[in-house]
Amino acid sequence: MTIPMFHVDAFTDRPFAGNPAAVCILSSARDASWMQAVAADMNLSETAFLLREGTGFRLRWFTPKVEVDLCGHATLASAHVLWREIGLPADEPLTFATRSGVLTATRRESLIELDFPREPASDAAAPPGLLDALGLAPTYVGRNRFDYLIEVTAEEVVKSLEPDFTALGRLAVRGVIVTSRSTSPGVDFVSRFFAPGAGINEDPVTGSAHCCLGPYWQQRLNKNTFVAHQVSARGGVVHVRVLEQRVILGGQAVTVVRGELCDKVVR
Repeated sequence: MTIPMFHVDAFTDRPFAGNPAAVCILSSARDASWMQAVAADMNLSETAFLLREGTGFRLRWFTPKVEVDLCGHATLASAHVLWREIGLPADEPLTFATRSGVLTATRRESLIELDFPREPASDAAAPPGLLDALGLAPTYVGRNRFDYLIEVTAEEVVKSLEPDFTALGRLAVRGVIVTSRSTSPGVDFVSRFFAPGAGINEDPVTGSAHCCLGPYWQQRLNKNTFVAHQVSARGGVVHVRVLEQRVILGGQAVTVVRGELCDKVVR
């Protein structure tokens, strides 16, 4: 028995950039321990598992270490696979039942757009060890239900960060977002995302972090639509539209590998 599996680079229009995700198309429900074992073996920042439920899909996301409540790039990768690889009609929206409620994906010109919840940050004190682990002096510290949000003075500060991942991994949060305004033409803000406690020292492009970044920069830049660049080594672009209760995340994706997961070993 085999399970269709795809390796997709998300939030990019070219291979070997953006954020890689594995996408598994299940024909029956599997337990969490099996999915976690697959994700550990794939050793990508996220592995997505899709199971048809009625007119939509059940979607779960796993890092190599833990199941997560919200993931943007693996949802984008999943939508790309269902439309491009499985052949579902591209003019029909996709619906995903997840641990963060019902999420939808639609096509808008060259972009896949994801309808995600707003996850704004509130002012917070930096916990002991956070700023030392990052090696910076922030202009703002906040926190939402997932992550700490840190604003710094300049794009070059974001790009030059070399965090102490061991120290960051001790924090009782999913991850840390570091952001600044951008000095690059056509880009509104930049960010990087660190989540060693979830098994990912640095996530290349983090869609769910932009559910926090969008509302944050909406207040500071007095606008609702943004082009964001996550300035990791791989890099990626996220188009962000902030609505009253939701955030729309737009991006592209590229299939890198098509294959099958062997569900039972043949000796």
